[in-house]
Amino acid sequence: MTKPSCMPPDNNTRTPRFVAPANACDAHCHVFGPHAQFPYAETATYWPPDAGKDTLKRVHDTLGISRAVLVQASCHGRDNRAMMDAIATSNGAYRGVCMADDTFTDNDFQDLHEGGVRGIRFNFVTHLGGAPNLEMMERVLNRVKPFGWHLVIHVNAEDIIRYEAFFNRFDMDIVVDHMGRVPTSEGVGQKAYQILLDFMQRDNWWVKVCGSERIAIAPPFYDAVPYAQGLVEVAPDRILWGTDYPHPNIKKHMPNDADLLDLVPLIARDEATQKKILVDNPARLYGFDE
Repeated sequence: MTKPSCMPPDNNTRTPRFVAPANACDAHCHVFGPHAQFPYAETATYWPPDAGKDTLKRVHDTLGISRAVLVQASCHGRDNRAMMDAIATSNGAYRGVCMADDTFTDNDFQDLHEGGVRGIRFNFVTHLGGAPNLEMMERVLNRVKPFGWHLVIHVNAEDIIRYEAFFNRFDMDIVVDHMGRVPTSEGVGQKAYQILLDFMQRDNWWVKVCGSERIAIAPPFYDAVPYAQGLVEVAPDRILWGTDYPHPNIKKHMPNDADLLDLVPLIARDEATQKKILVDNPARLYGFDE
């Protein structure tokens, strides 16, 4: 059986101009396969080129990043084994965000927690299958709350508008992927971005100022910077950053990950805020040891 693939990442990572602080964390990246060891889900809408843990480590070494949060992607579905293997062999440098449903047992969730998972992700994006069953999602969230996990939502701009009231029902930390994928072509006054700013006024909301290559019109992705700056201004203590390596389903402009890291000093102008975003905030949310 085969599925549609996607563009491979640019693995010729250049050395960034920006020097990341010690213990910097890529708070949104993936491991894909290798397929022969960790097969992709039959229900996935795409099967990407392999990009396993060793490749990810080489990218991070070039970028000067020593910590990471691995986010389970839809190509692996609810089979979290590739992610868990990478965490287990990271010597404490990785944490994880899983995908799960209500077929998981309490022991399954306990094993994921003990293996380094600290959050659960639900996808609402149409091209990846669309919104989950909302009642199932609520049941699962109630089961993982005792672990202190947070909810990660992968949404498009229209989902922020449609599900605004639903998301506000949860009294747990909520992390928004990729700045809510709000298109820069619609301007900072667009409704979805304004709702996201309202979300960030509340103490339980976090956002990842990653995915600039997804919301910008073209490289070098500078048009995404004002959106990230606006979010940082509202809640600098609840901002995360990530590469999104290996950038699944990029349609046109595959980024070099150094270019994305070099956006950080444009998004956060002073060293103290840069350290919050790259070190302090992910350490607090994911429990990295000092």
